[in-house]
Amino acid sequence: VELRLNRVVADGTNRIGDIEYRVCELTEGCDPTSLAATPTLGGDTGGGSVAPVVVTDPGPVDGGAQLAVAEQEDFDRAKGVLASGDFRGAAELFATYAQSYPGGPLIPEAHFQRGEALTALGDTSNAARAYLDAFSAAPDGPFAPDALLKLGEGLGKLGQVQEACVTLGEVGIRYPASLAATQASVAMQGLGCQ
Repeated sequence: VELRLNRVVADGTNRIGDIEYRVCELTEGCDPTSLAATPTLGGDTGGGSVAPVVVTDPGPVDGGAQLAVAEQEDFDRAKGVLASGDFRGAAELFATYAQSYPGGPLIPEAHFQRGEALTALGDTSNAARAYLDAFSAAPDGPFAPDALLKLGEGLGKLGQVQEACVTLGEVGIRYPASLAATQASVAMQGLGCQ
């Protein structure tokens, strides 16, 4: 029980440290390198030690934001599970990631990859929602054209042809030079869009 409690305290402390770091990044005049170590969640009880919050700079990620160590590890773990073919596990890990790090720079990709995992499971409805979330999180981001395309294709599979045609048409309007625009055009022909 003590080990589990220490893990919960360490995780909670790390998450609070991550939030403090992000708030500092967004606050004018605040230097994230000058932040003091986050106090242990629940105060120092004298039992067991909790690792300090560590923030790393893996380089700019989508707009120059930095990732906390735990955030990058959770994302990489979910990608690894997806690559291994455990689609259900990957979908759950990406969903947990999105809840744990809302607004993070990898959220659009996390939603998109969750959509990929759900598509592989044949869960078209939830996959379409994940693609919508990916698009909504960053309409100008690198995953937006493919997310919008896959959303349109999913709507078509769900029998919502009119909505699918409108969505697929948006791909060509918003991202005319993308491969997704060409694929959307083909998908529209397959659905008989006017």
